[in-house]
Amino acid sequence: MVTFPQIQIRQQYAKLGMDADHAVIEQQQPKATYEMKRIPSQLDMKQPIGELTIDQSKAWDAYGKGGILTTMNRIYSQAESIALQGIARRVEQGNRLADIASKRNAIAENAKDLFFTFPEFDYAGPASYDNVDITYQARKPEIQVTDGRIDVNTHPNKPELSFQRGKLDMYMLQYASVEITPPAIDQTI
Repeated sequence: MVTFPQIQIRQQYAKLGMDADHAVIEQQQPKATYEMKRIPSQLDMKQPIGELTIDQSKAWDAYGKGGILTTMNRIYSQAESIALQGIARRVEQGNRLADIASKRNAIAENAKDLFFTFPEFDYAGPASYDNVDITYQARKPEIQVTDGRIDVNTHPNKPELSFQRGKLDMYMLQYASVEITPPAIDQTI
């Protein structure tokens, strides 16, 4: 049997080493800025006082306490009839004194009339239930409204990003190699 020489080939593969750190990304999103300001509405109301007018001049006139011109006009218009009544009273008193035949005491009656009869002027105005005039003038309320509002101020905030690079280190742990070992050849012949 014949043996053939064999070549031995050993191969060693290359080995790569890797050291990797991942990249880090941090992201934060702040909330949007939201400001709201409320301005309230305003209501201003004023109620002017109404005007109440009471006219009592007719009532005072009915009591005889009216104006001087009205009173003097009434006295003046009655002066003639009062004078005629006074003359008539004097005539009547004279007739009593002249009637001596009657059994009455004419002097005493005349004296009594002197104390108990008073010729008066009627200078008071007419009395009535409607002598006081009352008027009321109402005033409208003054209302002023100022509208309120809401002021809104909003804006988004930008996201906050931070980034750290990762790394990748590659290196050779083992280089590739091929080792060929030839067979031993017998060189003796």
